[in-house]
Amino acid sequence: MSEQNWREFLEADDLDDWVVLHGGPSAVFITDDLAATAELARAVAEVPGLEGSNIQLAIVANRLTVRLTRETWKIEPHHIGIAREISEIARARGAASAPHLVQEVQVAIAAKPDAIDLKFWRAVLGYDEMLDDNAIDPLGVSSTVWMQDLDEGKALRHAMHLDVSLSKESAEARVEAAVKAGGVVVDGSHAPSWWILADRSGNKVCVVAWPDGAKANEIITTQ
Repeated sequence: MSEQNWREFLEADDLDDWVVLHGGPSAVFITDDLAATAELARAVAEVPGLEGSNIQLAIVANRLTVRLTRETWKIEPHHIGIAREISEIARARGAASAPHLVQEVQVAIAAKPDAIDLKFWRAVLGYDEMLDDNAIDPLGVSSTVWMQDLDEGKALRHAMHLDVSLSKESAEARVEAAVKAGGVVVDGSHAPSWWILADRSGNKVCVVAWPDGAKANEIITTQ
């Protein structure tokens, strides 16, 4: 588990189909119909090295979403070769890649270190442990929950916000769309890695191109 692994994935050649978000390397492929999508998923499932991994394949009509690890910090060097092979399989079957469609929504629950209660959230949601600070849906159909430490100096004892993870090519357009819809940018100083936005009631959401658009030596902190 290291920052070096996801940085090497981002810097590798021939991975234009792939975006690295909170949930690790992800890609969306578009086929002609549901049957073709199912056949593509079957072919991907046969790629060597996936057995026993955390790979997630999600089919919606003519779209197949592939998530290799479901967690950025689970990326290993061999995932580069696996991603290339999956892209080759998709191209051979006439599927079009759509990295602009890749996104994830994560629920970030923040609390002071002595008040973090991740066991509660795993139990009440029926989620599994991926890392020490998160919980994931074992079926992969709902958002990951991430427990974030609140700074001891903050008056709040708890807080919650959403993280919307997108490719670096899509994030700014999403921010613009949100502002046009009535939102405000609370903090844009970390762009193009991430922005903090809020609705008219002050509810916050982070639009995040991390680590896909991460600046050098930047690790995200959103509270």
